[in-house]
Amino acid sequence: MTALEPRDTGVATAPGPSSVTEEAADTVLSRSYRALSIGIVTVVLLIAFEATAVGTAMPVAARELDGVPLYAFAFSGFFTTSLFGMVLAGQWSDRRGPLGALTAGIGAFAAGLLLAGTAGAMWVFILGRAVQGLGGGLVIVALYVVVGRAYPERLRPSIMAAFAAGWIVPSIVGPLAAGAVTEHLGWRWVFVGIPVLVVFPLALALPQIRRRAAGPVRDGAGQASFDLRRIRLALGISLGAGLLQYAAQDLRWVSLLPGAAGVALLVPAVRGLLPRGTWRAARGLPSVVLLRGVAAGSFVAAESFVPLMLVTQRGLSPTLAGFSLAAGGATWALGSWVQSRPGAAPHRERLMTVGMVLVAAAIAAAPSVLFPAVPVWTVAVAWGFGCFGMGLVIASTSVLLLRLSAPEEAGANSAALQISDALSNVLLLAAGGAAFVALGGGTVAHSAAAAAGTGSHPAAFAAVFLPMAGVALAGAWVTRRVHAPS
Repeated sequence: MTALEPRDTGVATAPGPSSVTEEAADTVLSRSYRALSIGIVTVVLLIAFEATAVGTAMPVAARELDGVPLYAFAFSGFFTTSLFGMVLAGQWSDRRGPLGALTAGIGAFAAGLLLAGTAGAMWVFILGRAVQGLGGGLVIVALYVVVGRAYPERLRPSIMAAFAAGWIVPSIVGPLAAGAVTEHLGWRWVFVGIPVLVVFPLALALPQIRRRAAGPVRDGAGQASFDLRRIRLALGISLGAGLLQYAAQDLRWVSLLPGAAGVALLVPAVRGLLPRGTWRAARGLPSVVLLRGVAAGSFVAAESFVPLMLVTQRGLSPTLAGFSLAAGGATWALGSWVQSRPGAAPHRERLMTVGMVLVAAAIAAAPSVLFPAVPVWTVAVAWGFGCFGMGLVIASTSVLLLRLSAPEEAGANSAALQISDALSNVLLLAAGGAAFVALGGGTVAHSAAAAAGTGSHPAAFAAVFLPMAGVALAGAWVTRRVHAPS
């Protein structure tokens, strides 16, 4: 028996959808679901707070660690290792249930925060972000499996909307709190202060997860061991994404070698881990998975550069730069709530198309603040509309994926959805980061003039935002193919 092979734990098989549906529960906050819903939404809330806080603190951390040329790597390092975590969590959840993957993921996430917060060099900081990513990949897939097992189909849009609502308070409070902490105590406290907060949601949710979603979906030989081929593919996709990102950040001829090695690892791994037909937008599940990547990748790659652009080009403080994105949490939750309404189900495809158009428009509008005559609040308004579109799209892809997945495939398909999300983040951040560095963006924060808001490299930022707007617009076409063929 290898270290990756599960042992017989004696845990009973989790109840199937029919038994869950029989429970008398009208909403996700009814007595039988209340503790579980509050617990898992609190986990999402903490992840959201960390994400918004890190975005605010990152420009200062990169500048103090002399790592602005590696700025994109600090974000994509998280997504690179999360790819492996997602595949592992899918295997783990389908064979043993999501409980172990969830607890291990939260532990790794907390350890990564501590490592990043105590880093003395940019590469150590990136390593901490990578450990965080491994934990984040485990957590997000495990949460999707919990939703698929513990909630009947009619309640899943509501719990997905609750996940989105969990971003509202962090998106408003997070930039202010992180900015204040960064300016008065130092950016390190933004990272080291979060791990202690994970105790409450674990204590609340784990007993309910153990009761409703523990153990394999069904007994049988096919569920007895991990699929080691998929584990190898997961290692390949993570290593390949990391090599490609490294090559994109080091624009020399010698970097073609790790870049080519990254592509050689990525192509077979992606083909083996994503549904057949994903890259040609085959109707149904493949297009759902592709759309998730297109939406998330274009949006995250653009959003990662918004605070840096506002700090270096318009002279905003880290607090104000982070706060420019704050309204997005509320509008994202609003978009997710709209898609969760019973009357929205027949119009889901159209809502997703509108959502992707809004995302593309927001990304295209953001670099307008590179012109001094354009008020900086333009970014906040544009990002609010873009986040509303993301709320429509992201929650809908999650709902459609669970609808198109058999119970025993929920873990693997959820992992595929999240792999598409994270891989697109890595690839598009690599492309955006390469364009940013090639046009001189790596030096924008090294001079006193740049720090004062008179940076001389606006084209470096435009080279990130405008191509991402085009990618998002392509996603509007993919929304027309998300329903399974009749």
